[in-house]
Amino acid sequence: MNRSRTLVAGLVVAALLGLGDVVTLPFGDGEHPPFAIAVAGAVLGLITLGGVVLAWRGSRAGAVAVIVSRLLAGLTAVPAFFVDDAPAPAIGMAAFGVLVTLATIAMIAPALRSRAGTEV
Repeated sequence: MNRSRTLVAGLVVAALLGLGDVVTLPFGDGEHPPFAIAVAGAVLGLITLGGVVLAWRGSRAGAVAVIVSRLLAGLTAVPAFFVDDAPAPAIGMAAFGVLVTLATIAMIAPALRSRAGTEV
């Protein structure tokens, strides 16, 4: 896997998102986000961080782990848009997180394409 500037930027942003997910668990209030969502996010954040390390070393499986874990982490933000008592700042952060997650995936995914003639 060729480590382009776009891939490096995507991995750095994914690592920051993963760290943010891990840090949310101990600093959350148990309501925003709910504890179960915070635990799921922390686990997905750890998977993201592990995938970033592997992808940085050239592993396609690591890049796939980053993409899948970030997609799942983005899905954990969706309930914020439908819960009646979700505070406005939480909804804004959820929207921002989903947009950054999609941009990150868009930066990492092209690295998974095989180059013609270089892979079987």
